[in-house]
Amino acid sequence: MQKYDAIIIGAGAAGLFCAAEAGKRGRKTLVVEHNSQPARKILISGGGRCNFTNKNIKPENFISNNPHFCKSALARYTSKDFIELVKKYKIEFYEKKLGQFFCRESSRQIVEMLLKEAEKSNVEICLNCSVKSVKKTSNDFEIETDQGNFTSKKLVIASGGLSFPKIGASSFGYEIARQFGLKIVETRPSLVPLVFAGKQSFEKLAGISIDSNVSFKKISFRENILFTHKGLSGPAILQISNYWKKSEIIEIDLLPEIDTEKILNENQNSKQNLVNFLSKILPNRFAENFSSQNFSNKPLNQLSKKEIEKISRSINNWQIKFDETEGWHKAEVTLGGIDTNELSSQTMESKKIPGLYFIGEIVDVTGWLGGYNFQWAWSSGFAAGNSI
Repeated sequence: MQKYDAIIIGAGAAGLFCAAEAGKRGRKTLVVEHNSQPARKILISGGGRCNFTNKNIKPENFISNNPHFCKSALARYTSKDFIELVKKYKIEFYEKKLGQFFCRESSRQIVEMLLKEAEKSNVEICLNCSVKSVKKTSNDFEIETDQGNFTSKKLVIASGGLSFPKIGASSFGYEIARQFGLKIVETRPSLVPLVFAGKQSFEKLAGISIDSNVSFKKISFRENILFTHKGLSGPAILQISNYWKKSEIIEIDLLPEIDTEKILNENQNSKQNLVNFLSKILPNRFAENFSSQNFSNKPLNQLSKKEIEKISRSINNWQIKFDETEGWHKAEVTLGGIDTNELSSQTMESKKIPGLYFIGEIVDVTGWLGGYNFQWAWSSGFAAGNSI
């Protein structure tokens, strides 16, 4: 039975960062990972360039049953702190739209940086190591794996959520939480494409992208939407998926900067047909499908006032329902997770089970698209690493 001060289950973003911080404080630390390589989700993120943080990090950018829970960790380790670490390793990066930071070369650079930080702190990493059981004795946690048995004073669960099962996501962390009697907020796919309710006639539009304003109740996002064979994707849809509720209406303004009714009225003497007119301000394939499905392709001077109003509503206030998401294999992260009422917001330690910590995606803290979830991994990992 090999003894450690801390064992961290999961060599992802949160787990590796936490391990390095614990190691810096002289803790003998082991990271256990069931995959054959660490940080697989980092490697595939951001199109292979890892959107590692965002300069606009605020608690309001995170969804949780307790919106205040994330404040402490985010304040103690900020996006500026992580950017300084990236600069220290001379990793070139650039700012994309909306404050998103990406590696200029490869997400592998972030993984290598985390591994070097862990190595400098004498952290041991055990790959291809599956945990069979976790037990709590009076003083220690006993971890049984297929590569031997380990004990530690502190145990950190950084096993991630349920998104991307093809790269090893599993329910392991939630099972550990249930084993120790911790409550779990219901989970569902997050930052995920949505599937249209009922039969729709948009299959021919798959691949079309439109800059839109997407709203659900009081929440709005202005970014692109992307038509798929089943429904809608694109940044604005992924963002709104965090707030969407099944079969409730989502409103989409396909021309956020144009009052369609106004420009149609201004051109109502024109003999130009509707498709040609709309093709100037919307993708041609969309204009054709829209006109054929909703309106005969009349010249503008033959459109009635009611038709103009209907066209305008359909473009500036398109109301659409979705039945479901495209599921875990398309979700970027997990919504819900370990109930934050079970954890200390300063350390991520369980209030019920001393020495047991939960960090990263498995906690009921979910960020917006754009580097927010990686920042939560760094911040929550830092909080736990400086406590164990």
